[in-house]
Amino acid sequence: MSPSFEIQLIAIIVAAACALPGVFLVLRKMSMMSDAITHTILLGIVLAFFITKDLSSPLLIIGAAFMGVITVWLTETLNQTRLLSEDSAIGIVFPFLFSVAIILITRYAGSVHLDTDSVLLGELAFAPFDRFIIGGKDIGAKAIYSTGTLLLINLVFIGLFLKELEIVTFDPVAAATLGFTPAVVHYGLMTLVSLTTVGAFQAVGSVLVVAFMIGPPATAYLLTNKLKKMLLFSGLIGAINGILGYQLAAWLDVSIAGSMAVVTGIIFLIVFIFAPERGLITVLSRRANQKIDFSMKAFLFHIANHEGSLKEAEEAGTGTVLMHMNWDEKFTADIIERLKKAGYIQINQGIIKLTPLGREKSIYDYEEIFQ
Repeated sequence: MSPSFEIQLIAIIVAAACALPGVFLVLRKMSMMSDAITHTILLGIVLAFFITKDLSSPLLIIGAAFMGVITVWLTETLNQTRLLSEDSAIGIVFPFLFSVAIILITRYAGSVHLDTDSVLLGELAFAPFDRFIIGGKDIGAKAIYSTGTLLLINLVFIGLFLKELEIVTFDPVAAATLGFTPAVVHYGLMTLVSLTTVGAFQAVGSVLVVAFMIGPPATAYLLTNKLKKMLLFSGLIGAINGILGYQLAAWLDVSIAGSMAVVTGIIFLIVFIFAPERGLITVLSRRANQKIDFSMKAFLFHIANHEGSLKEAEEAGTGTVLMHMNWDEKFTADIIERLKKAGYIQINQGIIKLTPLGREKSIYDYEEIFQ
């Protein structure tokens, strides 16, 4: 396999692995927790290194994952005091633990290769140089197998506990009633997030881990309201972001991880604007249509309320209705024209009157709203 193919394959695997647990972070409104965990796990790595004195020890992964869970626990403990909101708690815990890690590295491990820049930014271009050799045979970059194992773990966990994750995410009270323990499911998910972060950030850096963990799920959330589809779309979008990001980096000769993060943002922005159901254009159009629909109903109610009264000429006159509805002239003219085209009103001698269809419409709308 060529280095460029291996880099893109690693990016695809990492994107999918990060996006799967990221779906539940987005749905649980815990997106910034991923940012906190990607930074605070550095403290777990540092502490585990001080114990093992070996950068290749598996205890570093265990220490990092444990610190991720500690981050979640500390954040929620502060939040449960009701003295701090969750985002404020994250803003306290995350910088504190991350800064402690930086201080420990600077003070006690200055000569050890624990590069904080690599932790933050990563460098996918170096991944193909770290080879996996068995029996003297090169079978590819190590990152392919490590991240592939991570993706498999995530798929198995989510596949086995999808029902529990879904119930706890959308209705924790019902989950407790049905016999599930929301706290166990929650911390299981947070452990998975921590493991995913540890397994991915060595290759791509914490910035791209956050981008892959939140960007694709947030994009998928705009495209579907079905959990299984959202999981599928998140993985596919993450893979597309990885491929396009690499192509952009190769074209511009810039940071691969940075390009992938930029593409993730661009794809999200495009979907945010043009998504068929939840996109900005659709939402603004829907709101405009709702405003027009409400205004037409209000106009019909106004005419119906004064139809046949002594003040009909004053309240329903074409020259005075503008003042009574308190609308601008252009908007009022547009509403009158729409109602005329729909056959709901007619104008006789300068007085706006309801047609039989308009009278029926006003009665139907009134009953629909107030019943």
